[in-house]
Amino acid sequence: MKKKSAIIAAIICVLMLVLIIVVNAVSGGYEFGGTFWALVPPLVAIVLALITKEAYSSLFVGIVLGAVMTSNVNFVGTMDNITVAGMSDAVAGNAGVLIFLVILGIIVALINKSGASRAFGDWAMKHIKTKTGAAMATFVLGVLIFLDDYFNCLTVGSVMTPITDSNKISRPKLAYLIDATAAPVCMIAPISSWAAAVSGCVDSEKYSGIELFVHAIPYNFYSILTFVFIITITILGFDYGKMVKFEELAQQGNLSGLVLSDDDERKLKEDGPKQPRSGKLIDLIIPVIILIAFCVWGLLNNGYEAIGSGSPIEAFSSTDSFVGLPWGSILALVVIVIYFLIRKVLTFEDAMACIPKGFCAMVPAIIILTLATSLKNMTNMLDASSFVGNMMANVGSMEWLLPAVVFVVACVVAFATGTSWGTFGILIPIVSAIFAETSPLFFVGISACLAGAVCGDHCSPISDTTIMSSAGAHCNHIDHVETQLPYALSVAVISFVTFIVAGLASKVGITWISIPVGIVLTIAFLIVMKKLTVKKA
Repeated sequence: MKKKSAIIAAIICVLMLVLIIVVNAVSGGYEFGGTFWALVPPLVAIVLALITKEAYSSLFVGIVLGAVMTSNVNFVGTMDNITVAGMSDAVAGNAGVLIFLVILGIIVALINKSGASRAFGDWAMKHIKTKTGAAMATFVLGVLIFLDDYFNCLTVGSVMTPITDSNKISRPKLAYLIDATAAPVCMIAPISSWAAAVSGCVDSEKYSGIELFVHAIPYNFYSILTFVFIITITILGFDYGKMVKFEELAQQGNLSGLVLSDDDERKLKEDGPKQPRSGKLIDLIIPVIILIAFCVWGLLNNGYEAIGSGSPIEAFSSTDSFVGLPWGSILALVVIVIYFLIRKVLTFEDAMACIPKGFCAMVPAIIILTLATSLKNMTNMLDASSFVGNMMANVGSMEWLLPAVVFVVACVVAFATGTSWGTFGILIPIVSAIFAETSPLFFVGISACLAGAVCGDHCSPISDTTIMSSAGAHCNHIDHVETQLPYALSVAVISFVTFIVAGLASKVGITWISIPVGIVLTIAFLIVMKKLTVKKA
């Protein structure tokens, strides 16, 4: 089966490359930028990833296709685009995130080495004894860490893995719970890196960026209904789609499914040295508090450096998480090492040994993130924003339907490019021009853009948040994408219907009724799905 998938993937690659060369030759130097071709590289990468179940080569193929188009089929130009505009710029642009990833990996290694993870697992086995309780605890922790999605994904993953493992929740299910909480909670939290990103894209005479963000929160149907979806499906206690297979395997003790070998499983479950350590539950709680406190301080400090003075909300609106998070995490790492030395649960040599171990644990995530960002760079060079802008400018005049249309367009753009923030930058100015600020649908339209960006990012295998969720849960990346896709698409369809309801309700001034309708639709859908699943079983 794998050999057949590889052959299909190779045929697709060759055909696309030949097609690009032929189009360029026939037209005498075709300008691929600003056309549908701008979305071809990420779409090909996504298709290949789903066919081959392998992310590295799929992303690299997308980068090559994008480099060929941006260089107008010139070999030297193609190589320059791959190495410089693609990968080198990706590493430089993501340097802060990569540093944060490595530091977080080191902190997790320190906690594991001290025996605190084992102590936490023992505590969890005594107090959280059901799958429902473990899943809800994961969800609640994800909601509480609303400052940044990267921080959310990796922190929740490292803290909750012992609990979900002991209650036989599969790693793909854990990855879904992390992913489905991280971006949506940041999208409806006024104090978060996402609020800052949205605020930076707003150009309004009437509203500040943070004011517009707050007004749009009640209509961010995808984020709100995703929470309703998680709570309901957890309480009902069932799964559907490919998640069923992994959950069944988890009940047999195979937490990661069929992808990882027994040796890999042993490594993932490894929680310290052979000799028992003296680490206790407090040795996990204190480092996590230290990390959160210093990261919040790092974000605030960076924000105040930008604005000089103002409220914490204004500081968060102006912060750069790519600077604030590594800034705070470096200080947190130093303090955590000192804490473990004072507690005498680790020696200095043990602590230093955790540095390469933590780095190695994050290498797969770093590679995928670098390749995904390189692919985004190719998409930007091909001017995908112009193509999307022209497409949106031709949208029809039925205003009540426009929020639903904006939602779909944002989903497609975020799915193809793998970036919510890039989608904000492309679509928010366009949506602001479509809806008058005095229109009852102005905030609904902005929310449709934000909700669609989160949805597309949630579904996309080249999304950085999706990659971080896989890393946090120690889950095979493609398994995570395939298992969460049916859930994300279910909420997306319900959200689409809810945006139509909001558009129609705005005609009679009862736009508020849309969110209760969406909640009822979500719960009803899951009740029906459970009956169908049980009947099929």
